[in-house]
Amino acid sequence: MVMDSVSQTQSTGLLLSGGIDSAVLLVQLLKCGWRVVPFYVQTGCAWQASEQIAIERFLDRVAQPALAELVMLAMPLADLYGDHWSITGSRVPDEHTPDDAVYLVGRNPLLLIKPALWCAENGIENLALATLAANPFHDATPNFFHAFEDMVRESVGVNIQISRPFERLSKQHVLEMGRGLPLELTFSCLSPVDGMHCGRCNKCAERNRAFHEVGYEDRTAYASSPQLTMHSLSMR
Repeated sequence: MVMDSVSQTQSTGLLLSGGIDSAVLLVQLLKCGWRVVPFYVQTGCAWQASEQIAIERFLDRVAQPALAELVMLAMPLADLYGDHWSITGSRVPDEHTPDDAVYLVGRNPLLLIKPALWCAENGIENLALATLAANPFHDATPNFFHAFEDMVRESVGVNIQISRPFERLSKQHVLEMGRGLPLELTFSCLSPVDGMHCGRCNKCAERNRAFHEVGYEDRTAYASSPQLTMHSLSMR
């Protein structure tokens, strides 16, 4: 389900977004005996400050010797995305929008390239991310990840495996795996309000719906209480 357990400590990078999925994957990797180097890529998106705070709090809570110090890398996107909602924080996809409304052009290659090169330069042969089965985008397919691995190998002469242990799992399955973790410390909102989840965007609806469907209390701090409509419950 997760990457195979290791008999002696091996290192893997992990793209850490601050959200539930990568937080659960982090703990699962540590349980399997991996030494984990977490990466956060600063893009300048509207939610960055709140994400960084969430990551630091979660890492503090789950700290252990096998968890390396957070590596911060910068990939500013304002020059590419311009006045897109991800940069301005205006007119973000709300709870009534389909999942493909949150598409960001080139998100995975942009987020992966610097961590992959860091791993290549530091002798780490694996980089994990927590993409799920429901991800509908072209840069989350097996073909994309294989091509990305080939590109890195051709460019720097090093094999970096991009591992996706959750690629066949649903958000609800990942939540079940995260039972007992301080998931209220994670962050997945497109339009934070004073550091809290807004409660009205597409990602807040997805988050609250997932907790509802597995029967967990959602302890997330929302600026406005999410509304579980029939529309949102039917979205995947």
